[in-house]
Amino acid sequence: MYHHSGNVARQAAGSAAGVLDPGTPDTDTILFQRCTWCGTAMYHRLLCPVCQGGELRTERSEGLGTVRHATIVHRNTPAARNVSLVEMAEGFVVRGRVMGPLIGIHSGDRVRLSTAKDPVRGEPVFSLVDEPYRAWS
Repeated sequence: MYHHSGNVARQAAGSAAGVLDPGTPDTDTILFQRCTWCGTAMYHRLLCPVCQGGELRTERSEGLGTVRHATIVHRNTPAARNVSLVEMAEGFVVRGRVMGPLIGIHSGDRVRLSTAKDPVRGEPVFSLVDEPYRAWS
């Protein structure tokens, strides 16, 4: 199980519930969990959503993903902002913000992690990898 507190006893790196060392400042990676029983990747869970197993291994993401859903939010913010669901290459889905023109972000766009934590909202920030092909638009 993944804990944010610093007073949790650290286990060996190869153990099922091993926690990555939070002392290393990684602002360009996302940590996720993988179930040791069924191999399902998930983001910030206590139990596996597939097999309900509690033995989760913490891993680092490569930072590449695909936008599955993008929306523009106007509420509780001085300016419109993008909120997207990004499916990472490892198989888990994370909510974050994609930098770029609000109207230019669509489902299927490939993205790369810019920073693992937005200083204001605390969610991951992504940037578009390349301009997607859009025929006749």
